[in-house]
Amino acid sequence: MREKSKLNVLINNDLFIACNKAPGMATQPDKTGDECLLDLVEVRCKRPVHAVNRLDRPVSGIVLFAKTKAIMTELTDQFRHKTVEKVYLAIVQNEPPAQEGTLVHYLQKNQAKNIATAHAEPQAGAERAELNYKVIGKTDRYFLLEIHPVSGKHHQIRAQLAAIDCPIKGDVKYGARRSNPDRSIHLHAWKLTFEHPRNGMPVELVADVPDEPLWRSAMAIAENTSDQDSE
Repeated sequence: MREKSKLNVLINNDLFIACNKAPGMATQPDKTGDECLLDLVEVRCKRPVHAVNRLDRPVSGIVLFAKTKAIMTELTDQFRHKTVEKVYLAIVQNEPPAQEGTLVHYLQKNQAKNIATAHAEPQAGAERAELNYKVIGKTDRYFLLEIHPVSGKHHQIRAQLAAIDCPIKGDVKYGARRSNPDRSIHLHAWKLTFEHPRNGMPVELVADVPDEPLWRSAMAIAENTSDQDSE
């Protein structure tokens, strides 16, 4: 079936389903009317589902859906209480000031422009945002970062990396030199670990990066570097 070819399902059981969202697809219906991931998942499951987390349209990676409202509440509570471990990958065009570190900013959202501005100091109406990052690979022109968000604010990773002059490749909204041909950005929700809402066991999900030359090259370099470090 057509919708199955567009779905990359990572896990599917009676309580929840998680998919690896392709860049360029909306998580939920929006004003464009374009086909979205939620629609495809509901066709697959033959029932309504509820998005537990969301990704911006140009971002790829793990999106989790609950199959009942009760399960959605239990899973979203885990996100709210920061017991969920989220790991992202980003490819940036400038080298960060350190090979690893913690970024803390205060984000102000501009609703009209759908953009967040990161400030170094507290501002009226701004929310504190924190993430940890590490450079895990380098190509001829770009740097691959592993990112662990501590908070979960609107456009947090995009705005915070831009604030240290490391805009994500393709993210012209936050200072990238040029857009990607497909309007994606090189930001990927890579890993997600949460507690199973019934048995309490950890559920660990990993989503492959998009099948695209730069992603493949950066990941190969990172894996080779990791192998060398472990020797």
